[in-house]
Amino acid sequence: MLSSRSLTFLGSLGFALVCVATWQAISTTKVVSPIYLPAPDTTFYALVDGFTKGALLSATLYTIARMLVGWMLACVAGIALGALIGSSAPARVYLSLTLETLRPLPTSALIPVFIAFFGLSEGMVLGAIAVGAVWPIMLSTMNGVTTVEPLLKDVAASLQMSRMEFVRKIALPGAMPEILAAARLCLTVSLVLAVVGEMLTGRSGLGQWLLMSARNFAGPNLFAGVVVLGLIGYLGSLSIAAIERNMLKDGGVHET
Repeated sequence: MLSSRSLTFLGSLGFALVCVATWQAISTTKVVSPIYLPAPDTTFYALVDGFTKGALLSATLYTIARMLVGWMLACVAGIALGALIGSSAPARVYLSLTLETLRPLPTSALIPVFIAFFGLSEGMVLGAIAVGAVWPIMLSTMNGVTTVEPLLKDVAASLQMSRMEFVRKIALPGAMPEILAAARLCLTVSLVLAVVGEMLTGRSGLGQWLLMSARNFAGPNLFAGVVVLGLIGYLGSLSIAAIERNMLKDGGVHET
């Protein structure tokens, strides 16, 4: 008998196949012009051709590299800042208004400001990705650190732990489920900002691939790029989910 996970996977796969079949039917009957909605098989051929000739592969690697570097910068900065602010009541009081003001600002809208200050450089794109992706993990870390079980705080006080020892040995391990969940969201944000940054700065990557395909009315290439972005997001989420399961197995994080 199939497990619940297998049934869920088969259900998801079945729904995806229905969507592709519907897409194929719309393209075949030309309800929407093939110029704007190429058929799945045409998109697949463009995908294979782009990877075979190397142009799409090169663009994909550029985008993945930017996404991962920006994501790692966001994770390091977010965990560090979240731990420092979350473990200090005065910092939370004085910075809460500033953080709540800056948090809702869409980073994609601020990219032109980054360009004005730093130019069309690689560092500008990575900085924009890091700034945009840092919020979920920083806020999750802050929340995890501030909601530590009071009994654990009493234990830390009785052991005369310093604030940094308390954060490193008790608060961060306890907040790890929230941090890892936020890391998955950060990866998605990093991918989006990498593509937007490439579109606005003209740097090589899937952002430029999509932009040039749209300008040239190359529908199959455009949809091939979209498919690649979806696969990157899906595989990235699966990877972090696997790391999360490994780190949180047996119901907790094991310190070595």
